Amino acid sequence: MSTITIRFIRSDCSEDSVQAATGQSLMKAAVDANVRGIEADCGGVLTCATCHVMIDSPWADKLPKPVADETDMLDFAASPVQPASRLSCQIRLTPDLDGLVVRLPPSQH
Repeated sequence: MSTITIRFIRSDCSEDSVQAATGQSLMKAAVDANVRGIEADCGGVLTCATCHVMIDSPWADKLPKPVADETDMLDFAASPVQPASRLSCQIRLTPDLDGLVVRLPPSQH
């Protein structure tokens, strides 16, 4: 398994740079690295929206489109959903995502 670098940027502009293994979810990488701003209350089973993130272009174009369940669950996000909003539990890390920039909302609750 290879590793990639992910940059998490919080709403206050502070950030974390994380090395993560490919094959895992973005949410798991954030939780394992103790990234502040990803709560992941449901543990990644798509039953909450506390791993809400925003993925800007060009990165969003490298991801599969969200499934209907993900889009529906984003309706429950604590912070306003944007066109670039995704649930990090639904994003599988691949080598193509090396350098990924992820924006975190002001709150997950």
